[in-house]
Amino acid sequence: MALYPLPLNPALHVKVWGGRKLETVMGKTLRSAEPYGESWEMHDTATVAEGPLAGRTLADLLSEYGHDLVGPGNDPADGFPLLAKMLDANEWLSVQLHPDDAQARTLEGQPRGKTEAWYVIEAEPGARLVIGLEPGTTAEQMAEAIKSGTLEDLLVYADVTRGDVLFVRAGTIHALGPGLLIYEIQQSSDTTYRLYDWGRVGLDGQPRALHIDKGRQVANLDALPQVVATGAQTGQVVEVVRAPYFTTLLYQLNAANGTRVGLDTSGQRFHILTCIAGQARVTAGASSMALATGRTVLIPACLGVYQLEGQAQVLWSAQS
Repeated sequence: MALYPLPLNPALHVKVWGGRKLETVMGKTLRSAEPYGESWEMHDTATVAEGPLAGRTLADLLSEYGHDLVGPGNDPADGFPLLAKMLDANEWLSVQLHPDDAQARTLEGQPRGKTEAWYVIEAEPGARLVIGLEPGTTAEQMAEAIKSGTLEDLLVYADVTRGDVLFVRAGTIHALGPGLLIYEIQQSSDTTYRLYDWGRVGLDGQPRALHIDKGRQVANLDALPQVVATGAQTGQVVEVVRAPYFTTLLYQLNAANGTRVGLDTSGQRFHILTCIAGQARVTAGASSMALATGRTVLIPACLGVYQLEGQAQVLWSAQS
């Protein structure tokens, strides 16, 4: 069976810090009244929403279609190398960090670490991020502050608004604050070392575990990342992030910029399209799929040339 643009049903995750914006803003159906924090838009656990392959997981399709789906530069046995998410923070996420590839192999026996980037879709007034610790803080001081419950005194914050971008290299101490709805593109790994959780308990009523020793081993305390503002850019294509593992662009299709753009996988890499405003349509050959606000379509690597058309803002991500 031939591959086609694959509209996806995401895997939705309840989180103690989550809210309801995945439903009220992005149009997703939340199955219960619990706080939903994460929508894993493109991942091995997502399922195809429409067409002949509807109902099958991407992991299942990857085992069948291999390089045609993920591209010749990837090993299908390792799963998709990228994970695209939406996150709704109704409360602070834990202060955390992630290992790089070498550290993930050594500490966890995992094939890859986690470098990520955030694009702010919506921000309530006063929304902030944690972007690290006070310059000059040592690993020993960090560990002592975690043990004494005073890490909050060392945190460095950044105000953010719609269209802001933060590139979070592995080892960066970070946290997402209340009132933010973001798109996250990352290496496909869920390895997280939690350093501080605001005195909170989990949904089970128990304190969530902290990872002091591993956090000390992977923390990069030498520099703070910079928030990049892109919200004032009005062109058809806005560069969101260009990093070693992934590139993300924002396509703004409208009467002024044009409502149609041609794109090409070149048979080499899969593309991820996520609509964050408006309505669009993806067409590849005889296949055409709607792309509504809050929905994601995976373009298999083998498809080559395709078209994106509509009145919409669409985030495009691929391997760099």
